[in-house]
Amino acid sequence: MASLYKSGEDYLEAVLFIEQQKGRVRSVDIAKHLGVSKPSVNKALSILQEMGYVNKPDYGDVTITDEGRKKAQTVALKHKALTRLLTDVLGVAPEIADKDACKIEHDISEETTKKLIEYLNKLEV
Repeated sequence: MASLYKSGEDYLEAVLFIEQQKGRVRSVDIAKHLGVSKPSVNKALSILQEMGYVNKPDYGDVTITDEGRKKAQTVALKHKALTRLLTDVLGVAPEIADKDACKIEHDISEETTKKLIEYLNKLEV
């Protein structure tokens, strides 16, 4: 499967989040969630569909494929762990931590993510 750009990861993460919150995903919901225009969403979804990450009929709800779900869950896990590190360990304000986590989640390695999660889990003991 082709490499996904950071913005593509953001779109997949948004689709997963909206699906979990509302049960269905519409282009307008994605646009609102990401603060982008509906034409931008349509273009991004077309690319994601070509890559096999989502299904987007001309009319109707957007659905995420198994491969898209796996990718979105990985990005979401990184986001959650980074946000927790920034807020709980470093004391960064939640709004700033969320924005910074979104920037970092695309570049952090799987190994570092794993070690970060192990570290955060030890804090709960």
